Amino acid sequence: MDGAAGPGDGPAREALQSLSRRLRVQEQEMELVKAALAEALRLLRLQVPPSSLQESGTPAPPGDSNLAAPPGLPPTCTPSLVSRGTQTETEVELKSSPGPPGLSNGPPAPQGASEEPSGTQSEGGGSSSSGAGSPGPPGILRPLQPPQRADTPRRNSSSSSSPSERPRQKLSRKAVSSANLLVRSGSTESRGGKDPLSSPGGPGSRRSNYNLEGISVKMFLRGRPITMYIPSGIRSLEELPSGPPPETLSLDWVYGYRGRDSRSNLFVLRSGEVVYFIACVVVLYRPGGGPGGPGGGGQRHYRGHTDCVRCLAVHPDGVRVASGQTAGVDKDGKPLQPVVHIWDSETLLKLQEIGLGAFERGVGALAFSAADQGAFLCVVDDSNEHMLSVWDCSRGMKLAEIKSTNDSVLAVGFNPRDSSCIVTSGKSHVHFWNWSGGVGAPGNGTLTRKQGVFGKYKKPKFIPCFVFLPDGDILTGDSEGNILTWGRSPSDSKTPGRGGAKETYGIVAQAHAHEGSIFALCLRRDGTVLSGGGRDRRLVQWGPGLVALQEAEIPEHFGAVRAIAEGPGSELLVGTTKNALLRGDLAQGFSPVIQGHTDELWGLCTHPSQNRFLTCGHDRQLCLWDGESHALAWSIDLKETGLCADFHPSGAVVAVGLNTGRWLVLDTETREIVSDVIDGNEQLSVVRYSPDGLYLAIGSHDNVIYIYSVSSDGAKSSRFGRCMGHSSFITHLDWSKDGNFIMSNSGDYEILYWDVAGGCKQLKNRYESRDREWATYTCVLGFHVYGVWPDGSDGTDINSLCRSHNERVVAVADDFCKVHLFQYPCARAKAPSRMYGGHGSHVTSVRFTYDDSHLVSLGGKDASIFQWRMLGAGGARPAPATPSRTPSLSPASSLDV
Repeated sequence: MDGAAGPGDGPAREALQSLSRRLRVQEQEMELVKAALAEALRLLRLQVPPSSLQESGTPAPPGDSNLAAPPGLPPTCTPSLVSRGTQTETEVELKSSPGPPGLSNGPPAPQGASEEPSGTQSEGGGSSSSGAGSPGPPGILRPLQPPQRADTPRRNSSSSSSPSERPRQKLSRKAVSSANLLVRSGSTESRGGKDPLSSPGGPGSRRSNYNLEGISVKMFLRGRPITMYIPSGIRSLEELPSGPPPETLSLDWVYGYRGRDSRSNLFVLRSGEVVYFIACVVVLYRPGGGPGGPGGGGQRHYRGHTDCVRCLAVHPDGVRVASGQTAGVDKDGKPLQPVVHIWDSETLLKLQEIGLGAFERGVGALAFSAADQGAFLCVVDDSNEHMLSVWDCSRGMKLAEIKSTNDSVLAVGFNPRDSSCIVTSGKSHVHFWNWSGGVGAPGNGTLTRKQGVFGKYKKPKFIPCFVFLPDGDILTGDSEGNILTWGRSPSDSKTPGRGGAKETYGIVAQAHAHEGSIFALCLRRDGTVLSGGGRDRRLVQWGPGLVALQEAEIPEHFGAVRAIAEGPGSELLVGTTKNALLRGDLAQGFSPVIQGHTDELWGLCTHPSQNRFLTCGHDRQLCLWDGESHALAWSIDLKETGLCADFHPSGAVVAVGLNTGRWLVLDTETREIVSDVIDGNEQLSVVRYSPDGLYLAIGSHDNVIYIYSVSSDGAKSSRFGRCMGHSSFITHLDWSKDGNFIMSNSGDYEILYWDVAGGCKQLKNRYESRDREWATYTCVLGFHVYGVWPDGSDGTDINSLCRSHNERVVAVADDFCKVHLFQYPCARAKAPSRMYGGHGSHVTSVRFTYDDSHLVSLGGKDASIFQWRMLGAGGARPAPATPSRTPSLSPASSLDV
């Protein structure tokens, strides 16, 4: 059963895999029985003198046994269930066998006693607890009684498949997902069907057993037992601390800008800061250098939103900002309603919350009124009817509401001279709205619509943008590349004001401005207008009568123009559809100050000796980022999806795994491909160099780990062997510190160990690997990190894990948009964590920089990169520590709820 199964899907292969799994479970049970027998003999030898045994005719147990458990273990105990959260508490049953000399079993615990409280600490918040408990004497697992539990929702397990086959079917579905790794939702708004909490005994639950005399810990994922052996240096799990780590994270920099699929997303504040958004974060960026020059500025972040931000508006005072978010669900499946936040850009404090519970799906567009000093806010939601509503900003009251259209609405705005006039535009329409009444009483106002008539002009498919001119006319940019001038009729121009006659606008002029759509229009301070093209990527400045005055073209690799904002003097800020933010002017051109990926991200690795990191994903771009200057050092087009990467210990080359079974080695200085190899036809999920740089391990979705010997600082490689034995695709792997062994995880929750130096052989006795030290720890399954798993997990709730180089903390990326920080080792249930939000999609990867000064996290569908600063106790930056201590002997925390 050691060989890797072929890539077929027939019944015979499924039956063979099922038998293989059953055999491995039986082997694990046999290992436990042998270890328990050896420990029983050892305990007997400690309590009964050998002379007594010989007198009674019973031979003394052998003095040495390779199955003997480590000395000093706690007395025999079999805790039956460890579950977290609101569903179950830990249940422990002590057996009557005596412990070794010096350890007392002690009296039984009182009724209702429980383990130490569990919880999760968010930034600046305390740890929530699910129960209180009194720890027993050192070295003793105290008996706990299960409390009364309320009924909890269970997963729908009705299926024709057997329990052993259901996990396999889910894994097969995950293997063909958009990420080609694991099924992930694009944003929190689409995660409503995923319930991370399930019944403790069901196939989707995660349970833990302290098994057979403290030799191992067993937990279950989707009904599959996972046995993890306790290192010999740990006498009792009680000696491991249970609090969150003293280290904290502070968001230092956000790479990227959401320009690919959003509008109304770029403005300049009175302070000179540029405000835009990505994921759940609104970024306030202060550019450094001169126009067209390099970046180097700073960032601040408004992080009050619970889901992805979709639109922005800046108050006429240039200080207050309104930002609207989409709908979603939280970790427990509870809905997160769309809402608008009005906040102060100087203090980053929320001033008003608008429309909680009033919007559906999300907030698509919003705008402040200008004629009355920003007293009102108009909002269009993402419901089928695209409801248009008007709100009092100071009181948070809705003054009027109406169904606008069943077609998409892309822009909304007040007439800057008359707040009773509102304009919306989008798919095949321009609507002119008159708002009357309702100022004193909420909900009593009325909105009446006048549809724009195109007459002899061709009706475009989309009108993405418009702008008001000083004389009251309106310019619209459409998908045909035309700028249309809409003028009011003479009768209406004499009756402005709320309650007056409805505005009647008609087209008075047309100018063909661009090839393809016009995505942005901007009125400059001198009265001229800027237009930004899609297909032609041109920026054009227009004078009176729509006469072209000046133009510039955006380089192709930055994409089309998405948004335009006017900076100081002649400076312009331009957002692009490839998620870049450019700075410059029409005369000197533009250069990037913010760049990012444009599609789902998975691959991440940090440089071994510099504050740099490398990312890759579904946009086929391989990017090297400088963590000090926050700039893109270089990027290349891989032509294929990049899913994983790792630097050689020398930093001279980097290996990148692709979704076709192909992997590349690139020179980090010249960016030249020095090696191009194909191993199988399945995607590669992990590549990892050994700590001495002599081997390269490549984990594939064909269930095989390919091993290559490496020379010339990684420039040359040759096939050394294959590690075959997993029954599912490889997800994570780590090398031992001596570079001879590998620990690996797979898609069906296996933990296997391999002797690479001895010929890529699988180590059958996993108990013997319990004390092995690992150069890195990125495997999500293992004794040192099993406490990070939440109860009810289906095995995919944790996407990535990384231990710091100083071996003090472990960072976790979960499927609910959060980054967690735990103590390391994290080997106790209910371990609290420090939890950090900001991503708007599943977090796919986390890695520490070489000196542990920063942590980098990747968003999935939101294509964001967050750089977090590591802070020690009291907010000070911790000094880098040498990773010299033994993990098995160090204190740890336990689990997050």
